[in-house]
Amino acid sequence: MAIIRLEKVKKTYPLGKTVVPAVKGVDFEIQKSDFISLAGPSGSGKTTILNMIGCIDTPTEGVVEIDGVKTSDLNDKEITRLRHRTIGFIFQSFNLIPVLNVYENIEFPLLIGDTGISQKEQKKWIQFLIEEVGLGQWQKHRPNELSGGQRQRVAIARALVTKPKIVLADEPTANLDSATGETIINLMKKMNKELGTTFLFSTHDQKIVDLADHVIRLKDGLVSENYRPKAV
Repeated sequence: MAIIRLEKVKKTYPLGKTVVPAVKGVDFEIQKSDFISLAGPSGSGKTTILNMIGCIDTPTEGVVEIDGVKTSDLNDKEITRLRHRTIGFIFQSFNLIPVLNVYENIEFPLLIGDTGISQKEQKKWIQFLIEEVGLGQWQKHRPNELSGGQRQRVAIARALVTKPKIVLADEPTANLDSATGETIINLMKKMNKELGTTFLFSTHDQKIVDLADHVIRLKDGLVSENYRPKAV
């Protein structure tokens, strides 16, 4: 069974007296443990689709299904629980909390909801993730003491700390130089292989697209290509 499924999904936004179509009828499925690039130019619908999968936004028409559950069937409390337990987010602007150090930023999602992970296990898991993303010696540093690549490493660990089944990354390399961006995608791929987490990231950078195992390409709010560029 697909862990993410979109069927005839449309999204429109009002703009004055007109309606602007951002997504015009999208169908695709993503399998568990996949590593997917949602590719396309600015305005193609990438962020809108990620927001609907992440339950930040709702489709105007169609079905978004996450781990076998139609998001339209959920109430607000159930959507909050789904987001917290099933989905992790990585943002291009990092979204770290300036007054917290690396360890505290990664820990933060565990403090705002029930994850089912004991306190002892939480500490071990946070420490494991810090070492995995290569920030062991930086864990007491605050975001303003880190490079852009290091901040994105913190964001990756934070996205994984609740042990989500899915991680959504919106242009995670946009604010990084190309070499650092490639390193970040390879780190995400490493975590994908080791943990079996499904990663879906958006990008318009072809070099980054080439690192994905599965590519869904968008153009003008529609899927223009859906393919696997190489054997997984």
